[in-house]
Amino acid sequence: MDSTRVTEHPTSFDRPQTGADPADPRGALLRTPVPPRAPGAALPAQGRTGEPPPASGAGAFEHSQPGAEPSVEPEALRPRPATEGVPVQPGGGTPSGASAPERRGAPAEPERRTGQPTTPGRPTPMRRDGDRLRFVGAATRRIARGMDLDEIVMGLCRATVPTFADAILVYLREPLPVGDERPTGPLVLRLRRTDRIPAERDTESGFTPAAQPEPSELESVGSELCEVRPGSALAEVLRGVRPVFTDSPAALAALPELLGDGREFAVPDGRRAILAPLRGRRRVIGAALFLRGPERVAFEADDLLVAAQLATHSALGIDKAVLYGREAYIADELQRTMLPENLPRCTGVRLASRYLPAAETARVGGDWYDAIPLPGSRVALVVGDVMGHSMTSAAIMGQLRTTAQTLAGLDLPPQEVLHHLDEQAQRLGTDRMATCLYAVYDPVSHRITVANAGHPPPVLLHLGGRAEVLRVPAGAPIGVGGVDFEAVELDAPAGATLLLYTDGLVESRLRDVWTGIEQLRERLAATAQLTGPDHPPPLEALCDEVLDMLGPGDRDDDIALLAARFDGIAPSDVAYWFLEPDDTAPGRARRLARRALARWGMEDLTDSVELLVSEVVTNAVRYASRPVTLRLLRTDVLRCEVGDDVPQLPRLRQARATDEGGRGLYLVNRLARRWGATRLSTGKVVWFELNRG
Repeated sequence: MDSTRVTEHPTSFDRPQTGADPADPRGALLRTPVPPRAPGAALPAQGRTGEPPPASGAGAFEHSQPGAEPSVEPEALRPRPATEGVPVQPGGGTPSGASAPERRGAPAEPERRTGQPTTPGRPTPMRRDGDRLRFVGAATRRIARGMDLDEIVMGLCRATVPTFADAILVYLREPLPVGDERPTGPLVLRLRRTDRIPAERDTESGFTPAAQPEPSELESVGSELCEVRPGSALAEVLRGVRPVFTDSPAALAALPELLGDGREFAVPDGRRAILAPLRGRRRVIGAALFLRGPERVAFEADDLLVAAQLATHSALGIDKAVLYGREAYIADELQRTMLPENLPRCTGVRLASRYLPAAETARVGGDWYDAIPLPGSRVALVVGDVMGHSMTSAAIMGQLRTTAQTLAGLDLPPQEVLHHLDEQAQRLGTDRMATCLYAVYDPVSHRITVANAGHPPPVLLHLGGRAEVLRVPAGAPIGVGGVDFEAVELDAPAGATLLLYTDGLVESRLRDVWTGIEQLRERLAATAQLTGPDHPPPLEALCDEVLDMLGPGDRDDDIALLAARFDGIAPSDVAYWFLEPDDTAPGRARRLARRALARWGMEDLTDSVELLVSEVVTNAVRYASRPVTLRLLRTDVLRCEVGDDVPQLPRLRQARATDEGGRGLYLVNRLARRWGATRLSTGKVVWFELNRG
């Protein structure tokens, strides 16, 4: 017979444990072994309580091998101890020889372990060691299936009630220590869960529970919170680790502290309650109280070993669950900080993003996306994928993302950004591989410049509903080293949507990457048809539709998705001039700005704009050697940009009363909605924004 089946289901007899030593520490649940018998000798017959051993003959060797003849007299064999029958239940009053159903004339259903009739609605106690072993095996499997704290505690309760106890109270330390942390403060136990006999059958262990009992004093057992005082009786019981009967002097003194004053009287008398400390890897983390009602047989000495096994497995599982929960929290926080919390609001473009980890149990990975505002109302769109989806990949991703942000702030061309990322990946290690796509969108020129490092190509959804895969040179992944990256400049018409993604969206075990890209293109085109040729689909809904193309089990990797809707800036909303770096430049800048504001119908901002433009242009022409640029942009705000060929950035400082200058940036800081300065490869740009009307 398969050993698994023997473990799962109770049988009608116990096989002898051949070669087991009675002194074996594991032997607390094993019976005394049968000495070796001669070949052909049969097993002793199974006896029942109150019946003499059967006489020698055919009936005495009911478990012998087929066709084997007895070669030793039965009296010479060492018979196994007779199996105890089901004891008389309190209130039942029926001896083992005459059951209540027989007296009533109803046929009695024999109990398959002992052969005795059972009383319907009564709990069946575990009276044999084989039952205990099977119960412990099933209970520990149920406890081990839990992944978090609540599942483990629930597994302990469901496995225990009603097979082993009528009720259980589980106390856990508050707060639970994590790993090697040394707890601070007093030891406080909180009642985490309490369970009683359920109405349904406990199918996990194969034993039939009692019928749902009437409300009893077990309902009121247990207080919500208790503090374990050093040196108290409860502290001594917990320090001893071993389960104890509550009728012992130590447990009797500990119950009032655990349950609350006066509640200890609700615990059943006699050996019907076991207090089992829960000890983790390094310290006691709680306690479990197993209770049996007065109508049920009391616990036995061997039940202390069962309670010890349950407490040990539960405590170690809780310890690991708490440690795993802390690691999952750290990983989740790491991933959360690595990705942008909110996308920036950029002029002329609307953004939406999604991120899906490879597994909900480990929300870490190497995929990232980013949107970085650049000078001149431009925006850099970045998406990348570090090899793997572990905490190491997430850490490398964070370093590469930070490097990309720094390089973007220098306003380097996309191919130069990828080149420096490649060098950074090689400095991090020889096996630090990643793919990346870096694009820069200019809303004024309606153009986009894209460079690729081994990443899947982006998809552009036009306003009319046509979706096309952009032809971008693939390039080598970041970390290979010694390769050049090429950038291409493409049209980005107003109303179009650019979709950047990682390979987890289009590649899986069920399809290759190019099949997935074609399915993505078809899904985008089908979605755009729903809104008509003149209205692009909503950006957030479009991202959800794209993710819906993933079927069950179709996600093998992290997914990062970045969608950009190009609104652009109309040429009529842009005014651009070159100013010679001389003393007449500030006055000319004021006149040009006044005319542009009059053309746009924004005369109410004339005074503020003239003052601020004059101050910024004056600072620029003071040190510039080439023509200074002045640009006004009308969007939801009015933006003014002044560029020169001097790389030093201006610094806001507090001018003294005797200083003749140094107050220009102070005025800009007080009057403007926002302002800033960005260093370029050819100099710098100082900009400020004012609210419209």
